[in-house]
Amino acid sequence: MNIESKPTTASLNSLNNNQIIRSETRLRETTYRLIISQFFYDGHQQLAVQLSNLLQTAPPCPPSDRLTHIVRLGLKAEEDIESTKRSITTSIVTENIQDIGLDFDYKSDSLISTPDAGSYETCYVTAHKAPCRTAVFDSTGSVIATGSADASIKILDVDRMLIKNLDFPSQSDQNLENHPVIRTLYDHADEVTCLDFHPYDPILVSGSRDYTIKFFEYAKPTTKKSFRTMSEVDQIRCLSFHPSGDWLLVGTQNPIVRLYDVETGKCFVSAQPQEQHSKAITCLKWSPNGRMFATSSKDGTFKVWDGVTNRCVNTFENAHANEEVCSVLFTKNSKYLLTSGKDSQVRLWELSTARCLIHYTGAGSMAKQEHRATCVFNHTEDYILYPDEKATSLCCWNSRNAERQRLLGLGHNAPVKCIVHSPITPAFVSCSDDHRARFWCKRTLLSD
Repeated sequence: MNIESKPTTASLNSLNNNQIIRSETRLRETTYRLIISQFFYDGHQQLAVQLSNLLQTAPPCPPSDRLTHIVRLGLKAEEDIESTKRSITTSIVTENIQDIGLDFDYKSDSLISTPDAGSYETCYVTAHKAPCRTAVFDSTGSVIATGSADASIKILDVDRMLIKNLDFPSQSDQNLENHPVIRTLYDHADEVTCLDFHPYDPILVSGSRDYTIKFFEYAKPTTKKSFRTMSEVDQIRCLSFHPSGDWLLVGTQNPIVRLYDVETGKCFVSAQPQEQHSKAITCLKWSPNGRMFATSSKDGTFKVWDGVTNRCVNTFENAHANEEVCSVLFTKNSKYLLTSGKDSQVRLWELSTARCLIHYTGAGSMAKQEHRATCVFNHTEDYILYPDEKATSLCCWNSRNAERQRLLGLGHNAPVKCIVHSPITPAFVSCSDDHRARFWCKRTLLSD
């Protein structure tokens, strides 16, 4: 009696593997034959015969456009993939600006539900070996990078800082895997002056007084050095990624604004020299919609540029009582621009009418500032934050009516030159010449 046994899983897997191998072999042989046939009918008979003998393929196919058709379909598929990637990027940018934030054309009777800066507390302090010059949050608000005059860059995990602040048992504190500083990068030869995260890739770009721009894959545990370096003609002062991540704005001690293609590294400048600043650039930022960018300078002006043509569309002269303009920042809807200057004032500008809407005053003694400082919105754009140079405290205003909120003592022992706020939560980082960067957040975050 013949009894047929059921095939085992191993035998089925072996059968499937053999079928796959045979299929791939036939596909490879067909591809070779089509390529050799194309050579043959394009007049390269000798080369075609040599390849056919070498690969032991069947005789050439009859003349046809089959290979051309296949290549055309492949190229079309690649274009569709790239188009999908661009659509995803566009959706990411759109999602980032859906929150209307500050908009005087939008009427809302709802009360402000976000906390003012006076209710924030220090949650973590990290120290460099020299003054801390700059900091930046990534687009998700989960990672922070700080840069220092000691040429180092620290990458900090926000969740770990919050956990550490809860005073868990000492065993967890001693566990290096849970340390808030997840990476320290050393690849610059001089002070790190500016930082920015790629909008959606785990890439950090840094600028330095050593005339270089460096790209780091900060998410890799083994990363210590940059994977790419671009050299400039002067010290780097500021930089900003386009919302798509395809372009990088760079400002240096030289007054000419530089626009880099991130993929190719090619540099572009405006074809009209008279449109450039007359002194060094202090700050530059892309608008959230990516259609324009703004630059500020030591010459006392700030400029708005077309993001497509790279041409200056408006220059705001004497924007801060003829003092240096220290920072520029677009609102989420790209309608308004926030600037700070060495006249110790913060101003909000309406771009459609090119006029100053609100003056935010009362920082310090209203005297001229000695150091450059940045102003920022909180994550909902309900408040504006600005460091008081004399008292090393933080000024906070209601962004819509300029009402002064309570001061927050920052606890630094030297001037605070950089403030950056989280894009999604009530948290910010203050950077000071006392070598420290302090992470601040609303106390309710710690218990969530």
